[in-house]
Formats: sequence, C-alpha cells, structure tokens
Amino acid sequence: MPAPRTLTQTELLLELEPVVEVEVNRHLATAKEWFPHEYVPWSEGRNFDGLMGGEAWTPQDSPMPEVARTALIVNLLTEDNLPSYHHEIASIFGRDAAWGTWVHRWTAEEGRHAVAIRDYLTVSRAVDPIELERERMRHMSEGFANTHDDEVLHSIAYVAFQELATRIAHRNTGKASGDPVCEQLLARVAADENLHMLFYRNVLAKAFELAPSQTMRAVTDIAVNFQMPGFGMPGFARKSLAIAQAGIYDARQHRDEVLMPVIRQWKVFDIPQLDGEGEKAREELSEFLAKLDTVASRFEERRAARAAKQQ
Repeated sequence: MPAPRTLTQTELLLELEPVVEVEVNRHLATAKEWFPHEYVPWSEGRNFDGLMGGEAWTPQDSPMPEVARTALIVNLLTEDNLPSYHHEIASIFGRDAAWGTWVHRWTAEEGRHAVAIRDYLTVSRAVDPIELERERMRHMSEGFANTHDDEVLHSIAYVAFQELATRIAHRNTGKASGDPVCEQLLARVAADENLHMLFYRNVLAKAFELAPSQTMRAVTDIAVNFQMPGFGMPGFARKSLAIAQAGIYDARQHRDEVLMPVIRQWKVFDIPQLDGEGEKAREELSEFLAKLDTVASRFEERRAARAAKQQ
C-alpha cells in the first residue's frame, strides 16, 4: 500500500481537475433550466410609498408567520453575498479549464436564487423592503473570507456541507411560510443547492483517494467549526435561535441530515490508509459527532418542554 501523500495546493488543483471535468459534465447534463419570474405572483403586487406614491409596508400585508419571514430574510441575505463567494472560489480554484467552467456556472445558478427570492418577497409584501435593503447593505459590506491555510480541501469540504445545509434550510422555510407559491419557489432553489452539494461531495471523494489524511483533517476542521455563510449578518445568533426553535434548521438536522449523510458517503470511518495525523483527525470527528448528538437531544428536550408549557 503506498504511503499517504501530502499535496500542495497546486498539486491538488491539477490532480483533482479530471474529476472536476467529469462532475461539471454530469452537472450540466442533470441541471434543469428554470426562470425566476415564473415563481413570482406578479399580479398580487402593488406600489409602495415613495416615488410611486403607493402604500407603505405593514406587517399586516402578509399572513406569513414571523419566524418564516425571519428565515426568508436570512436565506436571502446569504444568497445576496454571492460576489464575495465568487471572489473566494475564483481565487482558490482559478478561472481556467474545468475549475473555471464550474466557478462561473455555479455563480450563474446561485445568482438566480437572490433574484427570485427578493422578487417574491417584494411582490408578496412579506417583509419590510426598506429594512431588507438596509440589512443587505450591512451584510454585504462585511463580505466573506476564507480563513483556512489549506484553501482547496477546506473550501471543498465546507461547501459540500454548506450546500446541503442551505438546501434543507430553504425547503423547511418554504414549508413554514404557509404559502404554496413560496414553498414551490424554495423547493426549486433547494434543488439547485442539492446538485451543487453533489458536485463538491464527489470531488472531495476523489481527494480522499489522493491524500486521505490531508483530506480527513480538512473535513474534521470544517465539521467541528462549521458556521453557516450568513453568520456575519446583523442579529444572526438571535435569528438562528428562532429558526431552530421553529424546527426549520436546528442541531439535530445539522448532524443527522447534513453532516452524517455526506460523511457516510465518503466512508471516512472505513478509510485504512491514514497516517497519525489523519487518525487523530478521524478520532476528533467521531468525538465531535457524539457530542453534537448530545447537544441536539438536549435542545429537542428543552424545545418540547417549552412547547408543552406554552400549551
């Protein structure tokens, strides 16, 4: 059995490029064309106050539950930060050959999400458009930056988990909205996110073959320290707690529906050819998943107790 390898960033990009090309072609053959304007109830729209002399927004304009509005704002502001995400992945993966094709295709598909969600929220008057724009400006002014030295593996590991997390958050937000139009729109967005997850998951599976210990360390670092891409937005902790309390996205879903399916797909606990550092990373991952299971169970118990008390 060959000794585990440690690859430079350039070597990783070059050796992963063949599988990137395969995954790009698979993605292009699988992805379905769709149009944001078809998911917006335009006939329900009316002018706002200001230049058009319409009616100012009020919370009574929409029957949507408050927590669903909160989740929609978080989801939209996350999608809005696309320029920063594009800059990061273009800087890491490059703009040439198969990597470049993916970077631009991914950006184009992600760009539809903010367009569609914002149009829906504005036309349906589900949220205050003035406050939404102010929050967009604050959030995008902060940007998003990669914080890992091993940029390639950590970045791929992060988006493999993050795309699946975003898919679940969108789907559950649509269900919580109580609006069939919103649910249909977010299901369509979630379908894109799932295909993006498959791309990154499959590319990292190849990385495990090329440099198993190095990849294991990246996966463990990301899983243990994972944060949703919107963590820097104003009031994110408060909003995340409300979203978790409503069952839209919580610790149990993060562990059981995001981390575990991808980790099982990679078969990380069956990889034989790990060096000492790789084994250490795998042990850390196992311990973290066990602790997260406990945290999730305790949160579920407290949430159930709170619901029973309110009833």
